[in-house]
Amino acid sequence: MGKLTIEYVWRQQKDIPVILRRTGKGQMLRLRIPYADDNRRWLQNDRRTIPAWLASKHCWKIPKSWFDDFVDRALGRFGKLYVVQPYREQEKCAHQCRNAKGHECQCSCMGQYHGQGDDGSWFDVTDTFSTRWGERSVACRLMITRASSP
Repeated sequence: MGKLTIEYVWRQQKDIPVILRRTGKGQMLRLRIPYADDNRRWLQNDRRTIPAWLASKHCWKIPKSWFDDFVDRALGRFGKLYVVQPYREQEKCAHQCRNAKGHECQCSCMGQYHGQGDDGSWFDVTDTFSTRWGERSVACRLMITRASSP
């Protein structure tokens, strides 16, 4: 089948539930789970707040504070779960590497930033370690319970 896209993961809903966690104050979780008559009751799990069905988006909306509980219970019920969430890759390099002369690089950047100087985006932790965070993007991971692993 090729590489799975986040759009494909979000749109599939026959077997594997998917939860979307976003950043920002007041953001609610959005999720899709395989259809069952008791989905609303199962999601609510004896809490006061009632999960909202967003008909236009074909998904449920629940509070952010339910994330860990939902993941645990979804893995218990379905055995698998896609988690879609914000992601920023951490880049690592060193001040000495970015300011180096010549071509030999033994830094964890593997020469990507070797000799390029400092553009002000790096945080120098020590003389031999600097870090910065990449652009914000979205990542997807498939969680599988040990019992359902091959």
